[in-house]
Amino acid sequence: MVEAYATLARRVLARPARLGRTRLVAVDGPSGAGKSVFATRLADALADLPGSARPPVVHTDDLLDGWADQLTFWSRLERCVLAPLRAGRPGAYHRYSWVRRAFLPRPVPVPVAPVLLVEGVSAARAAIRPELSLAVFVTAPAGLRLTRAVGRDGAEILPELRRWHAGERTHFAADATAPHADLVVDGAPSLPHDERRYYVRLTGPDAGSDGTTR
Repeated sequence: MVEAYATLARRVLARPARLGRTRLVAVDGPSGAGKSVFATRLADALADLPGSARPPVVHTDDLLDGWADQLTFWSRLERCVLAPLRAGRPGAYHRYSWVRRAFLPRPVPVPVAPVLLVEGVSAARAAIRPELSLAVFVTAPAGLRLTRAVGRDGAEILPELRRWHAGERTHFAADATAPHADLVVDGAPSLPHDERRYYVRLTGPDAGSDGTTR
């Protein structure tokens, strides 16, 4: 089903804030599914609403201390971003440089805002569900996701990427992320639509129990 980002943006603002004064939106899903694109377009739609500003977007890849920190980064997100916002204070974090393999010294501010988008693998994990205003799960076929990732980052990442994908599958199965999402989105839709303004929502058996499209 084709739905408008603008409609979803209004839906987000109509929901109660559960992280202090902030409506927390998690955009989860496996690597290469299209999470970043979805989060960017939803942020754009929120910015286009009358009287609304563009919400901050935190990418969990920026908080990982390298490949081995796939799921264990969460305490960093909690300490630097979620806990301050929960208390009504701005947060800040240091962005990880995958080139330098170190966190950069300049902090990235996260202001107290009506909406915060957190995008990345495990963003909608069970630990944060009670404080989410909206949980989104973006999915796409495994082969396409692999092709996208290699095209973006190069074939040299393949060994790490295969371990990463295995970790994703294990996490999504144990966490039951997709079944608990408010919205499951097709990250590789075949339906014709204006991708800047609309997305395709999956229903029924299209979303596999492991959080990937069959």
